[in-house]
Order: sequence, then C-alpha cells, then structure tokens
Amino acid sequence: MKNTPKEALKHLLGEIPYTAELYWLIRQHGKPIASRFSLERLNLAIPGIVEETRALKLNNPDPKRVFIFASMHFWIDIVTLTALGLAASGNEITFGYYPYADWYTNQSKFDLRRQNIYTRKVLNQASSVIKPISLLTYRASFTPLPKALQEAVNEVTVFDTQYALQIEDIDPNWPMYKLRLKRNLETAQSLLTLLRHDKPDVVVVPNGTVMEFGIVYRVARFLNIPAVTFEFGDQTERIWLAQNSEIMRHDTDALWEGFGKEPITEEHRKMLVELVSARRSARLRGSMARKWQGVPIEGTLKLRKTLGLDDRPVVLLATNVLGDSLTLGRQVFSKTMAEWIKRTVKFFLDKEDIQLIIRVHPGEMFTQGTSMVDVVQAIVAELPEHIHLIGPEEKINTYDIVEAADLGLVYTTTVGLEMAMAGIPVIVAGKTHYSERGFTHDPKNWKAYLTLLSSMLEDLTKYRLSSEQVELAWRYAYLFFFEFPLPFPWHIQQWRDDIKERPIAYVLSEEGQRKYGDTFRYLVGEKLDWVARGKE
Repeated sequence: MKNTPKEALKHLLGEIPYTAELYWLIRQHGKPIASRFSLERLNLAIPGIVEETRALKLNNPDPKRVFIFASMHFWIDIVTLTALGLAASGNEITFGYYPYADWYTNQSKFDLRRQNIYTRKVLNQASSVIKPISLLTYRASFTPLPKALQEAVNEVTVFDTQYALQIEDIDPNWPMYKLRLKRNLETAQSLLTLLRHDKPDVVVVPNGTVMEFGIVYRVARFLNIPAVTFEFGDQTERIWLAQNSEIMRHDTDALWEGFGKEPITEEHRKMLVELVSARRSARLRGSMARKWQGVPIEGTLKLRKTLGLDDRPVVLLATNVLGDSLTLGRQVFSKTMAEWIKRTVKFFLDKEDIQLIIRVHPGEMFTQGTSMVDVVQAIVAELPEHIHLIGPEEKINTYDIVEAADLGLVYTTTVGLEMAMAGIPVIVAGKTHYSERGFTHDPKNWKAYLTLLSSMLEDLTKYRLSSEQVELAWRYAYLFFFEFPLPFPWHIQQWRDDIKERPIAYVLSEEGQRKYGDTFRYLVGEKLDWVARGKE
C-alpha cells in the first residue's frame, strides 16, 4: 500500500471510532466503496432466496450446528448461497466472514471498516435464517497460541507466501510473509476463542489449505471439531468435498477402495474418451468450464518437425505452475519442485542418446512469479541440442508431446495420469492423488529416483505399461473426473445463473433432493462413505 497523504489520512481515521461508519452512511449512502469488493449481485438475490428458505425449510430430525466461513467477496457470494442451502435443509448456521478484498493487500483500517459495514448490511438480510458474524470485529485478546497451532499458522503462512508470489523459497522478512502472518495470527486467535465459546458440530470452509481458509481448518482440527473442506473444479453443477482433510490434497484413497476394483462400463469409457478428446483438442466439453490447452493438436509429425526430433527416445518433463495449490507441501524427496527440475535436467545434460522435452505449464502466462524457464536456463548457458525447452506461451499442444513421448516425468500435474492412460511409463516426483495406484513409478528418495531413471533409459520399451496397468489408469481417471466431484446446484463462477435455474425451491424438491441431498448432508458431517457408495 502506497504511503500517500490520502492513505495516511485513512490510517489516522481508521484508528478513530465510528469515523468509517459515519463516512459510509453520509458520503456513500450505504453503497459499496469504490473497490473490487462488491456484493451487489448477492445483495439483490438474498431477499428472494431468504423468503424461499423460510417458506420451504425442511423438517430435519437431526439438525447440525454449523460454522461456515468465507473471506473475499467472490467466496462470500457462493458461501452465502451454500449457508442458505444448509439452513433450508434444517440446520442451524453461523456464518463467519472477513470483508477482505484480497489476500495480498494491506488495506487501511478505514477501508476495511467500511467494507465490513457494507458486508454486514448485505448479510443481515439473511439474519432470520443464518447468523452472520464479522471476524474483523470479533477480536480476541492476543495471547500466545498453543505450540501445535502456532506451527500450523507458520506453515499456512509459508503456503500463502508461495501462493501469492509463485515462489518456493521464502524469506520470513518479506512484507508478504509478514502480512500473511499477521492476518493468520488474528484469524487463529479469533477462531480459537469463538469456537471454544460456542462449539459447533461441524466447521465448513472452502479450500482448507491456504490463507484464512487454511487457518479455520487448522483451528477446527486442533479443537477436534469435524471439518469439511470444499472447492470448485472445472465442472459446473459439481463440487469437490473432503471430510477432516484438505480438499486440494485430493485424497482419493477411500474412493479408490470403494470403486477401484470395478471395471468401468462402456458408457463410462465413452464419457472419458470425450473428456480426454476435449482436453487434447483445446475445446470445451459438456459441463466443463474451461479449456486445458491454448492451441489444438497438430500431430506428432508436425511436432517432430518443429522441434527437430529424430528417432532417439523422447522423455517429457511436464512442470506445474509454481505456487499452485497442487504443489504446496507436496515434496517427497526434493526440497522443492524447482530442485527436482534442476537435478533432473543436469542428469540429462550428457545423455545425448535421449531427447528431453521440458514443457513449462501454460498457466505460467497468468502468473508473475519465478518461471520454470528461468530455473532451467540458470543451469547452463545454452542447452544442448538434445534438450528442448518449451515455454508457457509457445503454441505447442502438450498432448502432441505426449504422443511422441516414451517416458513421462511429473511432479503432480494430471498430465502424468493421462500419459499412463496412453501406456507411457511415468515417474512421479511429488505427492499427487494418482500415485501409488499401480500404474506409476513413485520413488521415495533421490537415490531411488536416479537409479530408476537410469534403469528405465537403458530399455524404455521394457517399461511400457501392461494392458492391466493401462486399464487401471483409465479406471482411476474415470473415478477422479466423474465420481470424485459430487452433485451441487451452484458453481462459484456462475452462481447468478445457477440460482435462477436451480433455486432453493428446486433443491428442496423431491427431484432436487435425489440429486443434491447427499452432498448437503456430507457438507454437515454425515460420513462420505465411498466404500458404501461403491456397493450401491
């Protein structure tokens, strides 16, 4: 935040009681401040949703006392709808929130207080069916946190800094680290006091890994309160959900145990073929909300000509976006993903009989942190002819490289799963949901990794996946893409259209309960038993 005279005045006014409140009433006339923080669409939608909720609320014989949390306006939008859906299902809902505009800006107290008043005004329209509590004003007196919780705060703060800056090596003296530590400590203190004072049956929170979401999850687990985390993926009308686990860990152990022994049907195989085809061809499919490639496939022959590939074996090293949720805390034997990439590239420098293609994730085009291009280029002044570095902006479809590859090296990217589906052997270097399912190689230390890599390069054909392994990969892919996401009426990216198409009245209807009833019950702690679901 720039130290301008205007910001200095805001800082001064932020310390004086009621200045922000009077300014908001007199100058803003109850409207949102001129910032990215806007709840206007929610403000317009709430009255009708609340009226439906009050009129149609289900008679729940076993209501749960639920604490649900959100921070930032886009999460407040969808979490408010979720809270109202849970209330309509007959549960008692407390909605804790922070009115932060983002996770990386140190806003003045004056602006935060104005955003807080505005948020309270919007959410108070629902106070007849849910209980909103601003954690900005629910301040606990500062006392040292228990050691285990302080360690959790420190870990989340590292994740936050990595996430915000897209960098792996963190300095606690950086302003971003200090900002996130301050917010995380405040959140932990407030939540610890609040949840001890009024202990709910379950805590429901998005993500559960980073920022205030990660702190809420950690406090709940510290207090032995059941916690449910959720996130939205690529599919509309679907939600990812985890109980007493961080959803972005994508813990599919129970799913695999419950469904993994059953072969997929031809209908399921067709669904998966259509999905893979869409991912390869840079087009949308059905309920998918985004494309996975910027350019369509052009074929292996075109790729070989473009890169100058010959008949030597091809190894594809596919990177993740640095700081992405899927890379945080995923180390197995390397300190960081960058370290794994550096040592792997150095390993290949003198392997002139092998062609290594390093595909930097296209998602890097939308980040500002350290690029894996820089990591690779720092290893050697000029890469030898048998090593090809493809930057995030280059118009090359990753799946053309997959078709040319004889071996895949991945950290946590889903490209590893898709390579296994094509029968290509894959070495996984990070903790990812599809490792150790019978179709990947998963070394646990550097020695095992380098020994395995050397052995495989001596005769790559010997390591091609068997038909049984390929079938396992297809079975797992179907479960992850089509069973792991649970039915849910609204999506964070398009909730305004969703609530019109699938209002509370529909969710509570007989048809709506058949589709979404289980998910709402899982959200409030009813056991998500994948083994039982697999037997249905």
